[in-house]
Amino acid sequence: MITRDPDAFLRFARGCAPDFGPATAKAAFLVAPEGFARAEQSAADNRYMAGADDFDAARALVQHRALQAAMAEILPTVCFPGDRRAPDGLFPNNAFATVPGRLVVGRMRHPVRQREAARTDIRGFFAEVLGYAVEDLSAQPHPCELTGALVIDRARGLGFCGLSERCDAEGAALMHHAFGLRATLLFELAPGEYHTNVVLAVLAGRAALLCDDGLADPRVAAAIAALYAPHVARLGPGERASFAGNALALSAGTVWMSEAGGAALAPPHRDALARAGFGIRTVPLDAIEAGGGSLRCCIAEIY
Repeated sequence: MITRDPDAFLRFARGCAPDFGPATAKAAFLVAPEGFARAEQSAADNRYMAGADDFDAARALVQHRALQAAMAEILPTVCFPGDRRAPDGLFPNNAFATVPGRLVVGRMRHPVRQREAARTDIRGFFAEVLGYAVEDLSAQPHPCELTGALVIDRARGLGFCGLSERCDAEGAALMHHAFGLRATLLFELAPGEYHTNVVLAVLAGRAALLCDDGLADPRVAAAIAALYAPHVARLGPGERASFAGNALALSAGTVWMSEAGGAALAPPHRDALARAGFGIRTVPLDAIEAGGGSLRCCIAEIY
């Protein structure tokens, strides 16, 4: 099912058992922020990106290394070198994603980020080292920025795809089929939003962080909240702006987000995560957040 009808999606999704696949990844990879700087093309539709003078590449490298070290305590975490020709290429989940045995390569909107999808080292790691098949969407014309645009409930095989300049309806359909999902809900993001994963996180298939003001249609927010109730935290504008919604469950019992996101998270929302069985772990990423993304954007999951 691919639908824009939130009520139809909700009816279908409620019948989907959590037997589609592992709820969390078995490993992950990052791309180091060498050459980290403001990419003007990306800034054109990313309101979260800081001005050029607010980028501190050295601090971003230190924070990124600390993120990898922290993640490596939980699951195997590989880091590929950055490419100075791709100054915001440290957010690989937009260009690369996986299902068991297969790498999916996305189609980035901006030329400065299309360079990432062509990386032979990342493609070779999956194809030649891990033996994954490659499904390459990068050469077709429809933008589909993978798990930036598409938030996936891996346990139930459900997709939530926000449409914007970074993903159109045709691109969403390509991703739905590439990930083999049972159902995908299409909806417009609110004006000024560029990626769904800034305003929605589905955590190990059993809880959600949701920023209502990031979605254009309140009915969509209501349907998502109903699906994950009672384990849903509906975040306010301050929490969204601090990237509290750009979070990820790397294991069954822990939600990861940036230090800024964790500090902004309201006590009732912390309590909601605790009732769902999640602790919260944060890492400082303020230098990286100048690039308009946060923790979840940095992590490409390996299933």
